[in-house]
Amino acid sequence: MLGLAARSVRQRPGRFLATFLSAFLGAAVIMTFNSMHDTAGAPGVDKTSADTLTTAASVVGGYGTLLVFFAIASTLTVNVRQRTDEINLLRTTGATPAQIKRMVVGEAVAVALVGTLLAIGPAVLGGTVLLDVFKDSGQVADTVDHSFGPIALMSGIAVTLLAAAGAAFLAVRRATNAAAGVRRRGGRARKFASWAALLAGALAVSSTFAMKATDAALMAAPAYGAILLSVGFALVSTSLLRTVLGRVEPLLTALTGVSGYLTVRNMRRRAPELSGILMPLILFTGMATATLYMQAVENDAIKASGLTRSIEDKNLETLNFTVVGIIVVFACVMLINSLYAATAYRVREFGQQRLAGATPAQVLATVAVEGVVLTVTGVFFGTLAALAGILPFTAVRTDGTLPEGGPGIWITVVAIAAAATLVTSLATARRGVRVPAVEAVDLAA
Repeated sequence: MLGLAARSVRQRPGRFLATFLSAFLGAAVIMTFNSMHDTAGAPGVDKTSADTLTTAASVVGGYGTLLVFFAIASTLTVNVRQRTDEINLLRTTGATPAQIKRMVVGEAVAVALVGTLLAIGPAVLGGTVLLDVFKDSGQVADTVDHSFGPIALMSGIAVTLLAAAGAAFLAVRRATNAAAGVRRRGGRARKFASWAALLAGALAVSSTFAMKATDAALMAAPAYGAILLSVGFALVSTSLLRTVLGRVEPLLTALTGVSGYLTVRNMRRRAPELSGILMPLILFTGMATATLYMQAVENDAIKASGLTRSIEDKNLETLNFTVVGIIVVFACVMLINSLYAATAYRVREFGQQRLAGATPAQVLATVAVEGVVLTVTGVFFGTLAALAGILPFTAVRTDGTLPEGGPGIWITVVAIAAAATLVTSLATARRGVRVPAVEAVDLAA
Protein backbone atom coordinates (compact mmCIF):
# COMPACT_ATOMS: atom_id res chain seq x y z
CA MET A 1 0.00 0.00 0.00
CA LEU A 2 2.91 2.40 0.58
CA GLY A 3 4.01 1.79 -3.01
CA LEU A 4 0.47 2.53 -4.15
CA ALA A 5 0.53 5.74 -2.11
CA ALA A 6 3.73 6.93 -3.80
CA ARG A 7 2.34 6.01 -7.23
CA SER A 8 -0.89 7.89 -6.50
CA VAL A 9 1.02 11.05 -5.56
CA ARG A 10 3.13 10.86 -8.74
CA GLN A 11 0.17 10.22 -11.03
CA ARG A 12 -2.20 12.85 -9.64
CA PRO A 13 -0.10 15.57 -7.95
CA GLY A 14 -2.85 18.19 -8.32
CA ARG A 15 -5.00 16.29 -5.82
CA PHE A 16 -2.39 16.89 -3.12
CA LEU A 17 -1.58 20.53 -3.89
CA ALA A 18 -3.60 21.92 -0.96
CA THR A 19 -1.94 19.52 1.48
CA PHE A 20 1.48 20.40 0.09
CA LEU A 21 0.87 24.15 0.46
CA SER A 22 -0.37 23.75 4.04
CA ALA A 23 2.65 21.61 4.98
CA PHE A 24 5.08 23.93 3.20
CA LEU A 25 3.79 27.10 4.88
CA GLY A 26 3.42 25.40 8.25
CA ALA A 27 6.94 24.00 8.25
CA ALA A 28 8.36 27.34 7.07
CA VAL A 29 6.70 29.22 9.94
CA ILE A 30 7.66 26.65 12.58
CA MET A 31 11.29 26.46 11.46
CA THR A 32 11.58 30.24 11.06
CA PHE A 33 10.62 30.92 14.66
CA ASN A 34 12.28 27.89 16.20
CA SER A 35 15.52 29.02 14.60
CA MET A 36 15.35 31.78 17.21
CA HIS A 37 15.97 29.03 19.81
CA ASP A 38 19.09 28.01 17.91
CA THR A 39 20.17 31.64 17.64
CA ALA A 40 19.54 32.32 21.35
CA GLY A 41 21.67 29.31 22.31
CA ALA A 42 24.64 30.29 20.15
CA PRO A 43 27.88 31.33 21.90
CA GLY A 44 28.27 35.00 22.76
CA VAL A 45 24.57 35.98 22.78
CA ASP A 46 23.75 38.33 25.68
CA LYS A 47 20.93 37.51 28.13
CA THR A 48 18.54 40.25 26.97
CA SER A 49 18.81 39.17 23.33
CA ALA A 50 18.50 35.51 24.26
CA ASP A 51 15.35 36.17 26.33
CA THR A 52 13.74 38.08 23.46
CA LEU A 53 14.53 35.38 20.94
CA THR A 54 13.40 32.56 23.22
CA THR A 55 10.11 34.30 23.97
CA ALA A 56 9.44 34.86 20.28
CA ALA A 57 10.16 31.22 19.45
CA SER A 58 8.05 29.87 22.30
CA VAL A 59 4.97 32.06 21.78
CA VAL A 60 4.78 31.98 18.00
CA GLY A 61 5.90 28.35 17.88
CA GLY A 62 2.84 27.42 19.93
CA TYR A 63 0.50 29.35 17.65
CA GLY A 64 2.20 27.90 14.60
CA THR A 65 1.85 24.31 15.79
CA LEU A 66 -1.87 24.77 16.42
CA LEU A 67 -2.47 26.40 13.05
CA VAL A 68 -0.40 23.82 11.16
CA PHE A 69 -2.56 21.01 12.52
CA PHE A 70 -5.82 22.80 11.69
CA ALA A 71 -4.61 23.74 8.20
CA ILE A 72 -3.48 20.23 7.28
CA ALA A 73 -6.52 18.64 8.94
CA SER A 74 -9.00 20.80 7.03
CA THR A 75 -7.39 20.17 3.64
CA LEU A 76 -6.98 16.42 4.20
CA THR A 77 -10.56 16.05 5.40
CA VAL A 78 -11.90 17.61 2.20
CA ASN A 79 -9.45 15.57 0.11
CA VAL A 80 -10.51 12.25 1.65
CA ARG A 81 -14.22 13.06 1.40
CA GLN A 82 -13.83 13.66 -2.33
CA ARG A 83 -12.28 10.20 -2.69
CA THR A 84 -15.26 8.31 -1.28
CA ASP A 85 -15.89 6.48 -4.56
CA GLU A 86 -12.22 5.49 -4.80
CA ILE A 87 -12.25 4.18 -1.23
CA ASN A 88 -15.46 2.23 -1.89
CA LEU A 89 -13.88 0.71 -5.01
CA LEU A 90 -10.80 -0.34 -3.06
CA ARG A 91 -13.03 -1.94 -0.43
CA THR A 92 -14.99 -3.90 -3.03
CA THR A 93 -11.78 -5.16 -4.68
CA GLY A 94 -10.51 -6.66 -1.44
CA ALA A 95 -8.54 -3.90 0.29
CA THR A 96 -8.91 -3.91 4.06
CA PRO A 97 -9.56 -0.72 6.08
CA ALA A 98 -6.05 -1.01 7.53
CA GLN A 99 -4.50 -1.11 4.04
CA ILE A 100 -6.51 1.92 2.91
CA LYS A 101 -5.47 3.82 6.03
CA ARG A 102 -1.81 3.03 5.41
CA MET A 103 -2.14 4.20 1.81
CA VAL A 104 -3.80 7.54 2.67
CA VAL A 105 -1.53 8.22 5.66
CA GLY A 106 1.48 7.33 3.51
CA GLU A 107 0.36 9.80 0.85
CA ALA A 108 -0.08 12.55 3.43
CA VAL A 109 3.31 11.92 5.06
CA ALA A 110 5.09 11.79 1.70
CA VAL A 111 3.55 15.07 0.55
CA ALA A 112 4.20 16.73 3.94
CA LEU A 113 7.83 15.57 3.91
CA VAL A 114 8.41 17.10 0.48
CA GLY A 115 6.77 20.33 1.61
CA THR A 116 8.90 20.42 4.77
CA LEU A 117 12.19 19.85 2.95
CA LEU A 118 11.39 22.54 0.40
CA ALA A 119 10.51 24.93 3.25
CA ILE A 120 14.03 24.83 4.73
CA GLY A 121 15.40 27.50 2.37
CA PRO A 122 12.53 29.98 2.95
CA ALA A 123 12.74 29.30 6.71
CA VAL A 124 16.46 30.21 6.78
CA LEU A 125 15.70 33.42 4.88
CA GLY A 126 12.69 34.17 7.07
CA GLY A 127 14.70 33.66 10.24
CA THR A 128 17.35 36.11 9.02
CA VAL A 129 14.70 38.72 8.20
CA LEU A 130 12.97 38.21 11.56
CA LEU A 131 16.25 38.64 13.42
CA ASP A 132 16.87 41.90 11.53
CA VAL A 133 13.43 43.14 12.66
CA PHE A 134 14.37 42.51 16.29
CA LYS A 135 17.71 44.26 15.76
CA ASP A 136 16.13 47.31 14.11
CA SER A 137 13.71 47.73 17.04
CA GLY A 138 16.55 47.48 19.58
CA GLN A 139 15.33 44.23 21.10
CA VAL A 140 18.38 42.20 20.02
CA ALA A 141 22.03 43.29 19.89
CA ASP A 142 23.49 44.02 16.44
CA THR A 143 26.31 41.55 17.06
CA VAL A 144 23.96 38.53 17.14
CA ASP A 145 24.12 36.33 14.03
CA HIS A 146 21.31 34.11 12.82
CA SER A 147 21.69 30.38 13.42
CA PHE A 148 19.60 27.64 11.82
CA GLY A 149 20.25 24.45 13.74
CA PRO A 150 18.78 21.15 14.92
CA ILE A 151 15.95 22.68 16.99
CA ALA A 152 14.47 24.46 13.97
CA LEU A 153 14.97 21.53 11.61
CA MET A 154 13.71 18.76 13.87
CA SER A 155 10.72 20.73 15.15
CA GLY A 156 9.62 21.57 11.61
CA ILE A 157 9.88 17.97 10.43
CA ALA A 158 8.33 16.43 13.55
CA VAL A 159 5.36 18.78 13.90
CA THR A 160 4.46 18.79 10.21
CA LEU A 161 4.73 15.03 9.72
CA LEU A 162 2.85 14.23 12.93
CA ALA A 163 0.09 16.66 11.98
CA ALA A 164 -0.18 15.15 8.49
CA ALA A 165 -0.21 11.56 9.74
CA GLY A 166 -2.71 12.26 12.52
CA ALA A 167 -5.09 14.30 10.37
CA ALA A 168 -4.96 11.76 7.52
CA PHE A 169 -5.62 8.87 9.89
CA LEU A 170 -8.67 10.55 11.42
CA ALA A 171 -10.07 11.56 8.02
CA VAL A 172 -9.65 8.14 6.39
CA ARG A 173 -11.01 6.33 9.44
CA ARG A 174 -14.27 8.23 9.06
CA ALA A 175 -14.34 7.48 5.34
CA THR A 176 -13.63 3.73 5.69
CA ASN A 177 -16.19 3.42 8.48
CA ALA A 178 -18.78 5.10 6.27
CA ALA A 179 -17.89 2.80 3.36
CA ALA A 180 -18.31 -0.22 5.62
CA GLY A 181 -21.69 1.03 6.85
CA VAL A 182 -20.44 1.77 10.38
CA ARG A 183 -22.39 4.62 11.94
CA ARG A 184 -20.53 7.34 13.80
CA ARG A 185 -21.25 7.75 17.49
CA GLY A 186 -21.78 11.50 17.46
CA GLY A 187 -18.14 12.55 17.66
CA ARG A 188 -17.82 12.17 21.42
CA ALA A 189 -14.09 12.84 21.42
CA ARG A 190 -14.57 16.06 19.43
CA LYS A 191 -17.34 17.22 21.78
CA PHE A 192 -15.20 16.42 24.81
CA ALA A 193 -12.24 18.34 23.36
CA SER A 194 -14.55 21.26 22.57
CA TRP A 195 -15.97 21.45 26.08
CA ALA A 196 -12.47 21.13 27.54
CA ALA A 197 -11.23 24.03 25.37
CA LEU A 198 -14.26 26.17 26.23
CA LEU A 199 -13.87 25.50 29.96
CA ALA A 200 -10.12 26.21 29.91
CA GLY A 201 -10.75 29.37 27.90
CA ALA A 202 -13.40 30.59 30.34
CA LEU A 203 -11.08 29.97 33.29
CA ALA A 204 -8.22 31.80 31.58
CA VAL A 205 -10.40 34.79 30.77
CA SER A 206 -11.83 34.90 34.31
CA SER A 207 -8.34 34.85 35.83
CA THR A 208 -7.72 38.28 34.24
CA PHE A 209 -9.77 39.92 37.00
CA ALA A 210 -7.41 38.48 39.63
CA MET A 211 -4.44 40.39 38.13
CA LYS A 212 -3.24 43.97 38.38
CA ALA A 213 -3.06 46.49 35.56
CA THR A 214 0.74 46.65 35.91
CA ASP A 215 1.34 42.89 35.74
CA ALA A 216 3.69 42.01 32.90
CA ALA A 217 1.67 38.91 31.99
CA LEU A 218 -1.72 40.63 32.04
CA MET A 219 -2.35 40.15 28.32
CA ALA A 220 -1.43 36.46 28.33
CA ALA A 221 -4.49 35.16 30.20
CA PRO A 222 -7.24 36.82 28.11
CA ALA A 223 -5.32 36.22 24.87
CA TYR A 224 -4.95 32.50 25.46
CA GLY A 225 -8.53 32.41 26.76
CA ALA A 226 -9.82 33.89 23.50
CA ILE A 227 -7.74 31.39 21.52
CA LEU A 228 -9.08 28.43 23.48
CA LEU A 229 -12.65 29.65 23.11
CA SER A 230 -12.11 30.00 19.34
CA VAL A 231 -10.76 26.45 19.20
CA GLY A 232 -13.71 25.20 21.26
CA PHE A 233 -16.22 26.77 18.88
CA ALA A 234 -14.28 25.54 15.82
CA LEU A 235 -14.33 21.92 17.04
CA VAL A 236 -18.15 21.86 17.07
CA SER A 237 -18.62 24.01 13.98
CA THR A 238 -20.93 21.41 12.40
CA SER A 239 -23.42 21.67 15.25
CA LEU A 240 -23.11 25.46 15.33
CA LEU A 241 -23.85 25.70 11.60
CA ARG A 242 -26.93 23.50 11.86
CA THR A 243 -28.20 25.59 14.77
CA VAL A 244 -27.71 28.82 12.84
CA LEU A 245 -29.41 27.37 9.75
CA GLY A 246 -32.44 26.46 11.84
CA ARG A 247 -32.69 30.10 12.99
CA VAL A 248 -32.14 31.79 9.62
CA GLU A 249 -34.29 29.48 7.49
CA PRO A 250 -37.51 31.55 7.92
CA LEU A 251 -35.63 34.78 7.12
CA LEU A 252 -33.93 33.38 4.01
CA THR A 253 -37.18 31.83 2.82
CA ALA A 254 -39.00 35.13 3.26
CA LEU A 255 -36.30 37.08 1.41
CA THR A 256 -35.48 34.71 -1.44
CA GLY A 257 -38.39 32.29 -1.60
CA VAL A 258 -37.87 28.70 -2.67
CA SER A 259 -34.18 29.24 -3.49
CA GLY A 260 -33.47 30.27 0.10
CA TYR A 261 -35.33 27.23 1.41
CA LEU A 262 -33.36 24.92 -0.90
CA THR A 263 -30.08 26.62 0.06
CA VAL A 264 -30.70 25.96 3.76
CA ARG A 265 -31.64 22.33 3.10
CA ASN A 266 -28.53 21.83 0.98
CA MET A 267 -26.28 23.38 3.63
CA ARG A 268 -27.78 21.20 6.35
CA ARG A 269 -27.01 18.11 4.29
CA ARG A 270 -23.45 19.31 3.68
CA ALA A 271 -22.84 20.64 7.21
CA PRO A 272 -19.94 18.26 8.02
CA GLU A 273 -18.16 19.31 4.83
CA LEU A 274 -18.86 23.01 5.37
CA SER A 275 -17.50 22.81 8.93
CA GLY A 276 -14.04 22.66 7.35
CA ILE A 277 -14.72 26.18 6.06
CA LEU A 278 -16.16 27.45 9.33
CA MET A 279 -13.13 26.36 11.36
CA PRO A 280 -10.63 28.80 9.81
CA LEU A 281 -13.27 31.57 9.79
CA ILE A 282 -13.84 31.23 13.54
CA LEU A 283 -10.14 30.91 14.35
CA PHE A 284 -9.16 33.85 12.16
CA THR A 285 -11.86 36.18 13.48
CA GLY A 286 -11.37 35.27 17.13
CA MET A 287 -7.58 35.25 17.28
CA ALA A 288 -6.94 38.26 15.04
CA THR A 289 -9.61 40.47 16.62
CA ALA A 290 -8.57 39.68 20.19
CA THR A 291 -4.84 40.15 19.57
CA LEU A 292 -5.15 43.43 17.63
CA TYR A 293 -7.61 45.04 20.04
CA MET A 294 -5.65 44.07 23.15
CA GLN A 295 -2.44 45.43 21.60
CA ALA A 296 -4.26 48.69 20.76
CA VAL A 297 -5.53 48.95 24.35
CA GLU A 298 -2.01 48.32 25.66
CA ASN A 299 -0.52 51.00 23.39
CA ASP A 300 -3.16 53.53 24.46
CA ALA A 301 -2.56 52.76 28.15
CA ILE A 302 1.22 53.24 27.82
CA LYS A 303 0.69 56.50 25.91
CA ALA A 304 -1.76 57.79 28.52
CA SER A 305 0.68 57.04 31.34
CA GLY A 306 3.40 59.17 29.71
CA LEU A 307 5.96 56.37 30.07
CA THR A 308 8.50 55.33 27.45
CA ARG A 309 7.95 51.92 25.98
CA SER A 310 10.41 49.34 27.30
CA ILE A 311 12.15 46.57 25.39
CA GLU A 312 9.54 44.17 26.75
CA ASP A 313 6.72 46.39 25.41
CA LYS A 314 8.32 46.51 21.96
CA ASN A 315 8.91 42.78 22.04
CA LEU A 316 5.27 42.12 22.91
CA GLU A 317 4.01 44.38 20.12
CA THR A 318 6.30 42.74 17.56
CA LEU A 319 5.13 39.30 18.64
CA ASN A 320 1.46 40.25 18.51
CA PHE A 321 1.65 41.72 15.01
CA THR A 322 3.73 38.75 13.85
CA VAL A 323 1.19 36.34 15.30
CA VAL A 324 -1.66 38.15 13.57
CA GLY A 325 0.24 38.03 10.30
CA ILE A 326 0.68 34.27 10.66
CA ILE A 327 -2.99 33.85 11.55
CA VAL A 328 -4.06 35.82 8.47
CA VAL A 329 -1.85 33.78 6.14
CA PHE A 330 -2.81 30.40 7.57
CA ALA A 331 -6.51 31.17 7.91
CA CYS A 332 -6.67 32.41 4.33
CA VAL A 333 -4.77 29.34 3.07
CA MET A 334 -7.07 27.01 5.03
CA LEU A 335 -10.16 28.87 3.91
CA ILE A 336 -9.21 29.12 0.24
CA ASN A 337 -8.06 25.48 0.08
CA SER A 338 -11.25 24.20 1.70
CA LEU A 339 -13.53 26.45 -0.34
CA TYR A 340 -11.81 25.68 -3.62
CA ALA A 341 -11.86 21.94 -3.06
CA ALA A 342 -15.45 21.89 -1.78
CA THR A 343 -16.82 24.10 -4.57
CA ALA A 344 -14.85 22.47 -7.39
CA TYR A 345 -16.22 19.10 -6.27
CA ARG A 346 -19.78 20.35 -6.91
CA VAL A 347 -19.49 20.59 -10.71
CA ARG A 348 -21.92 17.68 -11.13
CA GLU A 349 -24.36 19.24 -8.66
CA PHE A 350 -24.26 22.52 -10.59
CA GLY A 351 -24.88 20.63 -13.82
CA GLN A 352 -27.88 18.83 -12.33
CA GLN A 353 -29.34 22.12 -11.12
CA ARG A 354 -29.05 23.64 -14.58
CA LEU A 355 -30.61 20.57 -16.23
CA ALA A 356 -33.50 20.98 -13.79
CA GLY A 357 -34.06 24.55 -15.03
CA ALA A 358 -31.76 26.75 -12.95
CA THR A 359 -29.79 29.42 -14.79
CA PRO A 360 -26.04 29.97 -14.17
CA ALA A 361 -26.93 33.23 -12.39
CA GLN A 362 -29.26 31.36 -10.03
CA VAL A 363 -26.57 28.78 -9.27
CA LEU A 364 -24.08 31.55 -8.47
CA ALA A 365 -26.68 33.32 -6.33
CA THR A 366 -27.15 30.14 -4.29
CA VAL A 367 -23.38 29.85 -3.77
CA ALA A 368 -23.28 33.52 -2.71
CA VAL A 369 -26.04 32.99 -0.14
CA GLU A 370 -24.13 30.00 1.24
CA GLY A 371 -20.99 32.13 1.48
CA VAL A 372 -22.83 34.88 3.34
CA VAL A 373 -24.31 32.39 5.84
CA LEU A 374 -20.90 30.82 6.44
CA THR A 375 -19.22 34.21 6.87
CA VAL A 376 -21.84 35.50 9.29
CA THR A 377 -21.69 32.29 11.34
CA GLY A 378 -17.90 32.23 11.51
CA VAL A 379 -17.62 35.94 12.30
CA PHE A 380 -20.31 35.73 14.99
CA PHE A 381 -18.70 32.94 17.02
CA GLY A 382 -15.19 34.27 16.41
CA THR A 383 -16.29 37.68 17.69
CA LEU A 384 -17.84 36.11 20.79
CA ALA A 385 -14.53 34.41 21.59
CA ALA A 386 -12.60 37.64 20.98
CA LEU A 387 -14.90 39.76 23.16
CA ALA A 388 -14.52 37.28 25.99
CA GLY A 389 -10.82 38.19 26.09
CA ILE A 390 -10.98 41.87 25.07
CA LEU A 391 -13.53 43.05 27.65
CA PRO A 392 -11.78 41.70 30.79
CA PHE A 393 -8.39 42.95 29.57
CA THR A 394 -9.77 46.43 28.84
CA ALA A 395 -11.54 46.60 32.20
CA VAL A 396 -8.40 45.69 34.18
CA ARG A 397 -5.90 47.64 32.08
CA THR A 398 -7.85 50.90 31.66
CA ASP A 399 -10.86 50.74 34.02
CA GLY A 400 -12.97 51.19 30.90
CA THR A 401 -15.54 48.93 29.32
CA LEU A 402 -14.74 48.97 25.61
CA PRO A 403 -11.56 49.77 23.66
CA GLU A 404 -11.39 53.41 22.58
CA GLY A 405 -10.37 52.61 19.01
CA GLY A 406 -13.90 51.85 17.84
CA PRO A 407 -15.00 49.14 15.41
CA GLY A 408 -12.33 49.81 12.78
CA ILE A 409 -10.19 46.75 13.58
CA TRP A 410 -13.21 44.46 13.68
CA ILE A 411 -14.53 45.78 10.37
CA THR A 412 -11.14 45.15 8.74
CA VAL A 413 -11.03 41.57 10.05
CA VAL A 414 -14.59 40.90 8.88
CA ALA A 415 -13.86 42.40 5.46
CA ILE A 416 -10.86 40.09 4.97
CA ALA A 417 -12.90 37.05 6.06
CA ALA A 418 -15.83 37.96 3.79
CA ALA A 419 -13.61 38.71 0.81
CA ALA A 420 -11.71 35.42 1.11
CA THR A 421 -14.93 33.43 1.45
CA LEU A 422 -17.05 35.06 -1.23
CA VAL A 423 -14.35 35.67 -3.84
CA THR A 424 -13.01 32.11 -3.65
CA SER A 425 -16.41 30.38 -3.65
CA LEU A 426 -17.88 32.52 -6.44
CA ALA A 427 -14.77 32.36 -8.63
CA THR A 428 -14.64 28.55 -8.32
CA ALA A 429 -18.39 28.19 -8.88
CA ARG A 430 -18.19 30.42 -11.95
CA ARG A 431 -15.62 28.07 -13.47
CA GLY A 432 -17.92 25.16 -12.65
CA VAL A 433 -20.98 26.60 -14.38
CA ARG A 434 -18.98 27.29 -17.54
CA VAL A 435 -18.84 23.52 -18.10
CA PRO A 436 -21.87 22.46 -20.22
CA ALA A 437 -24.51 20.94 -17.96
CA VAL A 438 -24.68 17.53 -19.67
CA GLU A 439 -20.89 17.31 -19.80
CA ALA A 440 -20.61 18.26 -16.11
CA VAL A 441 -23.02 15.48 -15.07
CA ASP A 442 -21.33 12.86 -17.27
CA LEU A 443 -17.81 13.98 -16.29
CA ALA A 444 -18.44 13.73 -12.54
CA ALA A 445 -20.56 10.60 -12.71
